[in-house]
Amino acid sequence: MNTMTWLTEDEQTTWRAFVHATTLLEDHLDRQLQRDAGMPHMYYALLSTLSETPGRKMRMTELAEQAKITRSRLSHAVARLEGNGWVRRENCPTDRRGQVCVLTDAGYAELVRTAPGHVAAVRAAIFDRITPEQSRRLGEISRIIAEGLHQPDGADVPWLR
Repeated sequence: MNTMTWLTEDEQTTWRAFVHATTLLEDHLDRQLQRDAGMPHMYYALLSTLSETPGRKMRMTELAEQAKITRSRLSHAVARLEGNGWVRRENCPTDRRGQVCVLTDAGYAELVRTAPGHVAAVRAAIFDRITPEQSRRLGEISRIIAEGLHQPDGADVPWLR
């Protein structure tokens, strides 16, 4: 006997609108970053994450966990970012098998150069279209969803606090 509860018509409408909006948003941000910096949104997110860490560096395994990508996909992304001189890999001082990804000064400068356009794209796509109250509710709803999906063994995600 199937005990699954299907989505109601209203839930289905909301779900489809959410998926459509997030897909369009990711595409919008990817196109903006490709145009302005020649990098996909994921690469920008990696640089941004590194810029917010002490010493602008993080263990590769932790960076992969926080970015929610596989280690092999991270390794490929880091290789591309290394090619641009934006990051470098170093051996981990506490684990001979591990590596640390370090944001270089050139990578930080690229992030600083690219950030205004990225923030403008985010603002135009989201915050200029909704009221401050809707923004507060969007943040609240997003945190609730993220908290429900957050893996307790994963990296600490600061915006969930």
